[in-house]
Amino acid sequence: MLTVAFVMLAEVLIFVPSIARFRADYLILRLEKAQIASLSLLTTDETIAPELEAELLVNAGVFNVVLRRDEVRQLVLSSPIPAAIHDTYDLRTSGPWDLVRDAIGVLRDPMNRVIRVIGNPVQQAGLLIEITMETGPLRAAMVDYGMRILVLSALISAVTAILLFISVQRMIVAPIRRVVRHMQAYAEAPEDARRVIAPTARVVELRAAEEALNSLQTQLTTALRQKQRLAQLGGAVAKISHDLRNILTTAQLFADRIENSADPMVARAAPKLVNSISRAVHLCETTLTFGKAEEAPPQLAAVVLRPLVEEVAEGEGLQTGGLATALIDVPAGLTLHADGEQLFRVLSNLVRNARQAIEATGKPGTVEISAGEDGARWWIRVGDTGPGLPAKAREHLFAAFQGGTRKGGTGLGLAIASELVTGHGGTLELARSDADGTEFVIWLPKAVSQTTQPSPRVLPLQSRTGVATSAPTVDP
Repeated sequence: MLTVAFVMLAEVLIFVPSIARFRADYLILRLEKAQIASLSLLTTDETIAPELEAELLVNAGVFNVVLRRDEVRQLVLSSPIPAAIHDTYDLRTSGPWDLVRDAIGVLRDPMNRVIRVIGNPVQQAGLLIEITMETGPLRAAMVDYGMRILVLSALISAVTAILLFISVQRMIVAPIRRVVRHMQAYAEAPEDARRVIAPTARVVELRAAEEALNSLQTQLTTALRQKQRLAQLGGAVAKISHDLRNILTTAQLFADRIENSADPMVARAAPKLVNSISRAVHLCETTLTFGKAEEAPPQLAAVVLRPLVEEVAEGEGLQTGGLATALIDVPAGLTLHADGEQLFRVLSNLVRNARQAIEATGKPGTVEISAGEDGARWWIRVGDTGPGLPAKAREHLFAAFQGGTRKGGTGLGLAIASELVTGHGGTLELARSDADGTEFVIWLPKAVSQTTQPSPRVLPLQSRTGVATSAPTVDP
């Protein structure tokens, strides 16, 4: 229907000048017939019979014929005019718009008018020729011509519409329906790779759409398979963590007894052993929580940062003369409001990655840990002199199981660290990574966010180091 409407609109734009041209040709033909009748009369000097004159005028379709030759205006043929002359049209000076306007005027006026028409004689047989005629036959001829144009236009529109409908059905609608069917079938079983669409459209735009859908379905199917494997792996890790937690709890009970040993060396090592086992138990518990797709909200308390950093460095063996050594630049009295256990895990992951990067080079290096504060935030920088992160690792640095920076790594360390820092309302970002090393920055806000609930007590550091560390109390 749209095609028919558009074709008919185009036909209207063609019809208007066409009907104007038809009127002009009709009038010119009347002028030519009138000129022939006049010339046949001028060839004889005798007066013709009134019946012959009337016959010549009827054949020409006019009432009067005036021919101007040699500046003399001569009434050659004449007959009674049934009514006064309604209008005069000079074809010698009429432009295209004049012809269109006059043609529309004839069609709109149903009355049979008498008009005067002036034109140029054929073959320069005079200066001008003038006739009077009726508009009734002219209008009837124009209506007949218009009807024939209308019928022809309707036929062309119908044929065009049918051809266009068939073309659109085959080239556009059918491929679109095929895409819709594939989308519906894929939605029922997205893990089935056989339901991924194969691009076959010949239209460039539809082909691009099918290729984009093919790429999307392929990536989604791959991602779903990976998620299924990760879900299965998560279930297995949860079971292992559950059993390992029970084993470590038993070991913790025995380690508590070692603290009462009379051996001074054992007594000094016992708190660290208890602390390590406690942290392993806590790690198993947090692994079980992570498997539930949630991390425990941080319990904010005042934490003196330097002892925590020194414990992390000692736990990673940075103070035992290995390839990686620690350079700590943390003010002694710098106190943060954070979850001590979670902050320890974040720093431990970052320092461990830095140590492993240095050890992978086989050359001595330094792990630098510095911290400070401004009016609104605390910051902690962890940098190393390692070889820098590969470009592929930087693309998915904080994505679980994708941001691993070393062979055999799972990529969980940075993902967990980023999640824990985000839980504090802060951010973990990669400041730089080049040939001179890698540097991460932790930003922690001083203002307590709505997502964190501060603890009404101070977390003591005695459970890690065995030495009580004073810290200011947090107002609940």
